[in-house]
Amino acid sequence: MLKEKLIKVGEYEYELPKEGAMNVPGKIFASEKLMEGIEEKSIEQVRNVAMLPGIVKYSIAMPDVHQGYGFAIGGVAAFDAEKGVISPGGVGYDISCSVRTLRTNLTLKDVEKKKQEIVNALYNAVPSGVGKGTKIRISKEDMINILNKGAEWAIEKGYGKKEDVEKTEEGGRMKDADASEVSDRAISRGLQQLGSLGSGNHFLEMQYVEKIFEKDVADVFGLKEGQITLMIHCGSRGVGHQIASDYIKLMEDEYGYEQLPDRELINAPINSELGKKYWKAMNAAANFAFCNKQIITYFVREAMKKLFPEFEADVVYDICHNIAKMEEYVIDGKKVKVCTHRKGATRSYGPGRKELPEVYKKIGQPINIPGSMGTASYILVGTKKAEELSFNSTAHGAGRSMSRSAAIRQFRGEQVKAELEKQGILIKAGSWKGIVEEAPQVYKNVDEVVRVSHELGIGNLVARLKPLVVVKG
Repeated sequence: MLKEKLIKVGEYEYELPKEGAMNVPGKIFASEKLMEGIEEKSIEQVRNVAMLPGIVKYSIAMPDVHQGYGFAIGGVAAFDAEKGVISPGGVGYDISCSVRTLRTNLTLKDVEKKKQEIVNALYNAVPSGVGKGTKIRISKEDMINILNKGAEWAIEKGYGKKEDVEKTEEGGRMKDADASEVSDRAISRGLQQLGSLGSGNHFLEMQYVEKIFEKDVADVFGLKEGQITLMIHCGSRGVGHQIASDYIKLMEDEYGYEQLPDRELINAPINSELGKKYWKAMNAAANFAFCNKQIITYFVREAMKKLFPEFEADVVYDICHNIAKMEEYVIDGKKVKVCTHRKGATRSYGPGRKELPEVYKKIGQPINIPGSMGTASYILVGTKKAEELSFNSTAHGAGRSMSRSAAIRQFRGEQVKAELEKQGILIKAGSWKGIVEEAPQVYKNVDEVVRVSHELGIGNLVARLKPLVVVKG
C-alpha cells in the first residue's frame, strides 16, 4: 500500500519517497481529514508521473486530488523544457477546462423574488447537455480563426468588450496555437458546439457574495458582500476531446507504451516533431475554450438584460485548470525553463507577475474555485509562496469522492433537486442523470480543500460565494 509509505513532512504536506523507477519524490497537499478520502489509485498515479522522463523536483497532488486519466485530477508536474516530455494525460481530454467569474451590479435583494425567471432565462440562453449544439452558425474559416485567435474573434464579432479579454488568462489567446495541427474531425465538432456548456461537471451558476475575508483584495476584484456574481465552468467541448484522442493515438503509434508504468501516460519529447504538434493543437483547443466562454458570457448578458434592463456584468477573471504552460522556476539555485502540466489544478500567480493584468499586478491573480451545486464557491488570490511550493498551482474545486455510476445507483434526480430547493437553490438541467451525477454528496468538502490551500499559502482566501440558481447539462 503506497498510502502507508507516505511521510508527513508538514501540517498539510505528505511526501512519497523516491524509489524504484521514480525520478523524483511525490508530494501530496492535504489535511488529515482529506487524506482519509484519498484513494490508493490517486497516490499510484502520483508515483507513476514521477517516473516520466525530465520531471523536476516533485510529482504533486493538490488537496482535491482524485483518480483521473493517466495523471490524477489535481495533479501537477513540471518537465524540463529541453529533456522532458509533454503528455495529453497531464492536460486532460477537456483541454483548457476553465472557470470565469463575473461580478454584477445586482444585489441579493434584487434577485431573490426572480430566481425562477432567472434560472429559466439562463437555461434557455445557453445550450447545455450532451450533444447540445450552438445557436451561432459559423463557417470552417471562422473555426480556423477561432482556433488561432481565441476570444479575440468573439470580441471582433461584437460578442463582448476588450475588458473581458484583458481579465482572461493570456488575454484570451494562446499565441502558440496553430489550427493546421488540428484534425478536420475536431474542427467539425467545434462547428456545432461554439457557445455551449456541455455536460458533466460544467455549469452556469448565479451566486451572491456571502463573506469577504480580505477586504483590500476584494475591493480590487470589485467584490462586496451581498453582490450577485455569475460563474461559468466549461472547456473546449468536442474540440479538445478530439485533439486529445488524435494525439494519444499518434503518440502510441510513434513511441509505443510498453515502457510506461501506465499506458494512459503516453507522451512525446517536448522538442520532438510530434510534441511540438500537440503543443500547437493543445493551444488551439484552449483558444476555442476562451472563445466559447466569451460567447456564453454574451448570451448571459443578453438574457439578464431582458429581466434587469440596467444589468451589467464585468469579468473578475477567467482561468483554466487543464493545460500545460512553459514557465521558469529556480530549481537547485538555477533558473530552469519547464513545461508545467496542470490537470485539475489552477494557476496561482502572486504579485508582480508580468503576465497579469495591470490592475492585479500588485496583489496577485484571482483564483476561481467552484464547489458543488449545493455548496459555496470561493475566490482566492495567488501567492509568492505557491511559486516555491507547488509550481504556482492550487486546487481547482471540491474534487469528486464518488464515481458517476455510484451516484446514479445511490441518488434520484427529483430528490437532489428537492433538497437543493429547500436551501433556496433552483436548478435546471437537460436531464435527471446530469443532476444525479453532480449531486453535492459526490464531492469532497470544498471548505476543507480551500482551507488547506489557504493554510499552505498556495492561494489566499478572498471571498465566499453561495449559489442561488444553477444551470447544468
